[in-house]
Amino acid sequence: MDAAVPVTADAAPVMDEDAFRAFYDRTARQAWAYLFRATGDAALADDLLQETYYRLLRGRAVFESDEHRVHYLFRIAANLLADTHRRRRPEHIPLSEEDGRGQAGPDAAHRIEQQTDVARALAALAPRDRDMLWLAYADGASHAEIASHLGVARPSVKAMLFRARRRLAAHLHRVNTALGGRKR
Repeated sequence: MDAAVPVTADAAPVMDEDAFRAFYDRTARQAWAYLFRATGDAALADDLLQETYYRLLRGRAVFESDEHRVHYLFRIAANLLADTHRRRRPEHIPLSEEDGRGQAGPDAAHRIEQQTDVARALAALAPRDRDMLWLAYADGASHAEIASHLGVARPSVKAMLFRARRRLAAHLHRVNTALGGRKR
């Protein structure tokens, strides 16, 4: 993993206001989505996003490239998530009881049941597996983007995704079996 080069405390900030604003505009939406997906709480995601950018600026590191800065930003976010998860373990992931039209439908209970099963299986995965699966399938990130965000080598992403999918499938099977083996 690349390390950022720290700047002395007397040095000027690495990014001026315009450069920071441009960087923020390019990265904040994806960073917030990553934080929200990991926490399931919009207010907490907002707080963590603010803290992530604050730590990025406070660190006053010099980066080799913009990609390196983005990687460093997501590494800060991942560390904040790890700290947050250590401090509090959520009992459940809130799920909507409404269908896409904003009203409870006949399939709503079945859909919520499936979402709950998936949420339980995802919660049982290691954070890196959850992050990798989310980036690949919810965000549609490429293997290169996943590698950059998670700080792993690009060639290993395909195998890591395969193993993460297998572990998710095994957890889903266990959840289904533990709940009486009901067929869906």
